[in-house]
Amino acid sequence: MKNIIFFLLALLSAAFQLKAQPLLETGGKKMPDEWIDQDTHHKLIRLSRIEGSNSSFYFHNNPFIHTKEGEKMVFFNTVKNNTQIYAVNLKTFKTEQITHIRPRTAQEIASHTEILDRERNGHNGEAIGQKSHNLYYQILDSVFVVNVDTKKTKLFYVFPPDFPGAIFTLNADETLLAGLCSPEADKIAKDYPDGAGNKVYAAHVPHTIFTINTVTHELKKVREENNYLNHIQFSPTQPNVLMFCHEGPWQDVDRIWTVDVKTLKIKLMHKRSMKNEIAGHEFFSPDGKTIWFDLQVPRSQNFFLAGSSIKDQTEKRYRLTRDEWSIHYNISPDQKLFTGEGGNFEQVARAKDGMWVYLFRPNGDHFDAERLVNMKNHVYTKSPARNGVSGLEPNVRFSPDGKWVIFRANFEGTREVYAVEVAKSK
Repeated sequence: MKNIIFFLLALLSAAFQLKAQPLLETGGKKMPDEWIDQDTHHKLIRLSRIEGSNSSFYFHNNPFIHTKEGEKMVFFNTVKNNTQIYAVNLKTFKTEQITHIRPRTAQEIASHTEILDRERNGHNGEAIGQKSHNLYYQILDSVFVVNVDTKKTKLFYVFPPDFPGAIFTLNADETLLAGLCSPEADKIAKDYPDGAGNKVYAAHVPHTIFTINTVTHELKKVREENNYLNHIQFSPTQPNVLMFCHEGPWQDVDRIWTVDVKTLKIKLMHKRSMKNEIAGHEFFSPDGKTIWFDLQVPRSQNFFLAGSSIKDQTEKRYRLTRDEWSIHYNISPDQKLFTGEGGNFEQVARAKDGMWVYLFRPNGDHFDAERLVNMKNHVYTKSPARNGVSGLEPNVRFSPDGKWVIFRANFEGTREVYAVEVAKSK
C-alpha cells in the first residue's frame, strides 16, 4: 500500500512540475518566469523580475557575493533612462535596490564632455569586493562605493579634468582599483560613434593604465603606451597581476598581456604564429593560474578555446566546430566545465547554426558540446534590429554553485537576465 501511495505522489509531483514548468519555444513572445526549452529540455528561469531593461555584468566581471541570506548577483536596471544597481538572491529571487543616485541632467552631462566612453546617464564600472561586499561604480567623472549589505554610499574619487579616467576592476585583496585613461581616444569615439575602434588603433594615441588605492585614494600610473589598450582585468587570486590587451584588429595585434602593478614588469601571454591568427576575449580561470581565450588559427577557419599558463605561458587547447564557436566563453567554479554563448552568421565564425547557449565538456583535445538554450529569437550583435530590439551579447557565466549558466538576452523583446540549468530537466 505504501508503495502505491509513494507512486501516486510521484505522479502528482511530476504532473505539477510539468504544469509549473511548461515545455516552450524560448522567446519570440512573453515568457513565464520558469519554463523548459522545448529544443534542449533544459530549464530556464528569469532572474530579473522587475520593470525596465535589465543587464548582467560583462562576461569576465564577477557579479556574485556570498551573504547570510544566500548567494546574490548584482545587475543593472534601467527605467526611463535612469540606471540603478540591484541585487537578486539566486535562491529566493528576492530583488533589492542597491543604489539610489539620481540621474544626471542634460546640463551636467554637457559639462562633462571629456567623459565620452560611458553611458552618460547611468552607472559604469563593475568592481565588487567578495570580502567587503563593497561595489565601486562610476558616473561621469565621479567614482562611488556602495556596500551591498548596508546600502550606504560614499563618493570615493573624482577624476581631474585633465585625467578623465574610467575604472574597470578591483584586485583580489580589495586594495586597488584599476582603469584606463585616454582623452584622445575619447575624442575619436565622440567624432566617430559608429566605428571608432579601428580609428583609435590607427591613431596610436596615448593610453594610460592606472590604479587607485582603496584606502589612501592615491592614483598611480602603471603603464603608458601609444597603443589602443583595453579589457583591463585583475587576477582573482594574485593582487598584483593585472591583465590588459592591445586592442584593434585582432589579426594585427599580439593582444593578451599582464603587468605586475608593483614591479611594472609585463608579459605577453600568447604570441601569434601565423598570418591572420587571432586571439581575444580573454578571461582568468577561478584560481588565477590560467588565462583562457578565443583562438583562431587562422581567423575564421580553425577554432579553439585556449588557456595560457600565468607561470610559464604553456598552452592547452580545446577544438570547437564552426557552429560551436562563441562570442564569449566562461569556465565553471570547479574548472571542469565550460560554457559559450554561440553567435549569429554575421560574427567571425560565419556559423550557419550557432545561435545556442552551449555547455562544453573537455574530452582530450576537443569539447563535447551540449545545447542549453535555443537563441534563434535573440538578436545578437551585428544583426539588424528586430522589432525595435537592437543587438546584445549574452555574456555567459556559471552560477557560484556551478549548476546554472547565467546570461542576458532580448528574445522576449526586452533585455532580461536568465539562468539555464546545467542538468537536463526530467
